[in-house]
Amino acid sequence: MERVFQVSAGALAVAAAYFLWTGNRDGAFVSAVLGCVAFFLSVRFQVKSRNAVREAEREAAYEIEATAASPESTD
Repeated sequence: MERVFQVSAGALAVAAAYFLWTGNRDGAFVSAVLGCVAFFLSVRFQVKSRNAVREAEREAAYEIEATAASPESTD
């Protein structure tokens, strides 16, 4: 999903440059704003996926620590 937003942010940046070059300032502004929104949404998805990985690693480490701390009965 983050790649979709990255590609759309790039395309909207190109569209904003084109609109600015042709003198259409309103179109350039709208394209630039939408490009910024798409860029920050891609960053949000990256951070969200990193946090999910870190949380899974933290839970796995906690489970390993909990099993190592519990005494095993070998009777």
